[in-house]
Amino acid sequence: MTMSLPRQAAPPHEPPPPRRAETRHDRNRRRALTLLIIVLLIGVPAGYLLWCAHQSRSSGRDKAAKYAATGLTPTYPAKVQRRLYEVPVPHPADRVASYETNNWRTSRLYVQFRTTEAGLDTFLDAMGVNRNDLGKGDVTISARDRQITGWTFKDPGPWWGLSHSQKNPAPTQDVMVNLSNPVLPMVYVVSRTVP
Repeated sequence: MTMSLPRQAAPPHEPPPPRRAETRHDRNRRRALTLLIIVLLIGVPAGYLLWCAHQSRSSGRDKAAKYAATGLTPTYPAKVQRRLYEVPVPHPADRVASYETNNWRTSRLYVQFRTTEAGLDTFLDAMGVNRNDLGKGDVTISARDRQITGWTFKDPGPWWGLSHSQKNPAPTQDVMVNLSNPVLPMVYVVSRTVP
């Protein structure tokens, strides 16, 4: 025989406590919180996108100016250009200018800079030549390349030049050095390679 327990009566249902009436301060706080969320979700990403667009546009202008250049511009050649054309601009160097041309037959990098005596020796050594390879009065840069750059190898001199030919794919360099001020020689280089 089973015994059943008496049923317990359900507790009486209590009504929820009355809601407090929303005050002006509560409404203002809720609106401020909503505004902050909107700014964080929409304003911050929109501001970031505008900033990125401005950076991209500035970069595009710089690149366009670089590639629209039709002669030497007062800039260091890029590291990849210096490595590809084997033109190791020494340190210290000033009055640096460069220009690159490319076509389906030959690519050329034109570079000029002023350096010290030690800088000239470092530059020549990095190319695999030395001062003894320079010939006095030898104009090794072609008339075509001089026309592109506007270089004229007249007075003041003395001018020294060399051509450093290498087997493809290594570049060939034509170098002119102005030793009118032997302490601060001015160097002119045309390095060409076949793509």
